[in-house]
Amino acid sequence: MKKIAMLGLFAMSAFAASWTGYISDAGCGAKHADGSEKSMNCVKGCVKGKGAAPVFVVGDKVLKIDEASKAKVMDHLGQKVTIDGSLNGETVSVDSVKAAH
Repeated sequence: MKKIAMLGLFAMSAFAASWTGYISDAGCGAKHADGSEKSMNCVKGCVKGKGAAPVFVVGDKVLKIDEASKAKVMDHLGQKVTIDGSLNGETVSVDSVKAAH
């Protein structure tokens, strides 16, 4: 049932919502969705050092972050966060981001 609800969530487009997940990088994706120090260091190294795009991991779904929103997530690389924003296809537009526990 949870999987069906998640599919329904992502099937809609361009709607405002709030999600909790992890900021990772496009190269590693969901591999670093655990908030560990090792994962955070890898994500930071890939994004800041190698130029990989930051992504937002919610469950088993890896979502792109739109160009205008990338700067908003840079202080949260590798961390569990709550994002308020809108989803258009598989791309998140971030209105706000804050650390989640």
